[in-house]
Amino acid sequence: MLAIYGPLQLILSVVYFVMIVHIIMSWLINFQVLNLRQPIVAQIWEGLNRLLEPIYQPIRNILPDTRPLDLAPLVALIIVISLRAYVLPVIFGLA
Repeated sequence: MLAIYGPLQLILSVVYFVMIVHIIMSWLINFQVLNLRQPIVAQIWEGLNRLLEPIYQPIRNILPDTRPLDLAPLVALIIVISLRAYVLPVIFGLA
């Protein structure tokens, strides 16, 4: 069972890190610290959006429309944290 737990924990940790980077980068773009006209910033931003959009889109379909504020990243981050810290250890009997 630990052979399955380790990779799942690693995958959730990587997803958590990528989501944190995406959230911080979105703040920096909104506060005009980063500029999407810079090629490297635009490439990183587009790559992060392509990675995380399949996670965010089903959550956006469920949540009510709060147009200026996107709550999907927050909900997805809470789900990943709860899976990593609470659900996986209980499932694999490590809690």
